[in-house]
Amino acid sequence: MSWSQIFHTSCLVLLVQLLCLEAVPISLDKTKVNQPEDKASEPPPSVDTGLHYDRYLREVIDFLEKDQHFREKLHNTDMEDIKMGKLAKELDFVSHHVRTQLDELKRQEVSRLRTLIKAKQDIEGGNDMAVDHQALLKQFEYLNHMNPHTFEVEDLDRLIKSATNDLENYDKERHEEFKKYEMTKDHERREHLKTLDDEGRKKEEEHYEEMKKKHADHPKVNHPGSQNQFKEVWEEADGLDPEDFDPKTFFKLHDSNGDGFFDEQELEALFTKELEKIYDPTNEEDDMVEMEEERLRMREHVMNEVDTNKDRLVSLEEFLIATKKKEFLEPDSWETLEQNQAYTDEEMREFEEHLTQQEEDLNQKASDLQKQRDELERQQEQLNSQKVELQQAVEHMERLKTQKVEPPPEVHVEGNAIPEPRGEYHPLPPGHQDMSQNHPGMKQDNHLQNQIPHNTQDLSQPRLQDLPPGHQAVP
Repeated sequence: MSWSQIFHTSCLVLLVQLLCLEAVPISLDKTKVNQPEDKASEPPPSVDTGLHYDRYLREVIDFLEKDQHFREKLHNTDMEDIKMGKLAKELDFVSHHVRTQLDELKRQEVSRLRTLIKAKQDIEGGNDMAVDHQALLKQFEYLNHMNPHTFEVEDLDRLIKSATNDLENYDKERHEEFKKYEMTKDHERREHLKTLDDEGRKKEEEHYEEMKKKHADHPKVNHPGSQNQFKEVWEEADGLDPEDFDPKTFFKLHDSNGDGFFDEQELEALFTKELEKIYDPTNEEDDMVEMEEERLRMREHVMNEVDTNKDRLVSLEEFLIATKKKEFLEPDSWETLEQNQAYTDEEMREFEEHLTQQEEDLNQKASDLQKQRDELERQQEQLNSQKVELQQAVEHMERLKTQKVEPPPEVHVEGNAIPEPRGEYHPLPPGHQDMSQNHPGMKQDNHLQNQIPHNTQDLSQPRLQDLPPGHQAVP
């Protein structure tokens, strides 16, 4: 599906034109016009509108095209009625089969949006937060989020209005992005100059001025949409004699999809020759981003001059009317981008202030993160120290456990039994007798004697200090 089909059908106007209008037949001089080789007809490629709901939009269009009743109503509906929502009401008469397909399509789109919302929540760190899908779906105005199950009249009305409004603002957003690009490029150049010494800065400034002069030195650029510009295309691209220029033939040759309209892409293709005069991708001084902005400026200018009904399409009738105007025959000179700075000094000042504020915020965040890192490192060191101390304590306990001597078992005695002595056994010198058998206090029960372990001290030999008074040891 072509861009014209996508956009115009989003407003549901192009369907009328696709169904009921054919390209105006014209007679071509076959002796002058190069006949293109016969090729198998292929459907024009589908062009992305740039909208985030582009796929949903195109699929709705495809389904509606299948309903004969809806196609017939489109034939009698003008642009204003479509914008007022009158055409959307015809959805009630669409076949059940198509309605069922539209219902399923909407359910898939709502599911896709919910997935995107959940992914966004996860990225922003809101994993633990409950997601209010209904509240977040409100930002998607091209469908009725309160009814996620069926495709109703309100859904079609919302889709028409949203697509119309979003596409009208699309070019404005592109211009803002380009302005930001240019200011960023200039800012970075100035910042680079600050890093150079006087001699280096002088050389850099001279090189910059030289590149500007080289870029501005190009052939004259024709006014976009003028007779001179189209004649140049007629001659160089089509290989025809400029004296034989015919607007109808020209329109037929460059209506690439044969739908009877110039859409935005077909118009932009007409400016390629003019842009090649200014921009060369092999030249250092030529910026291809600026080339695309120049292409957009040319297309917008022609649309403003020729597209009288503001449907972002140029019909054959609108084109022929424009070729009779003075602006087409005697246009003013065209001022290129180097003659029209994309931003004002005030905008540049505000932009740099914004960058400065962003830098300060980033530095503050970096400082806070560094403090958090230092604190985490301190806590980690403290934990490591505690871990080492605990390990040392465990090792010390293990050493004590392995070095500990088991105490001898305690001996329980009764009556006058002599407890097990703790001292070391010293045998009596030769010639000394054991008096334990003769001393009444030293008698021991044979039964108790047998209970004393053999590895204990022999208590039968008393020491001198242990004899009762008046007793002497026998030599």
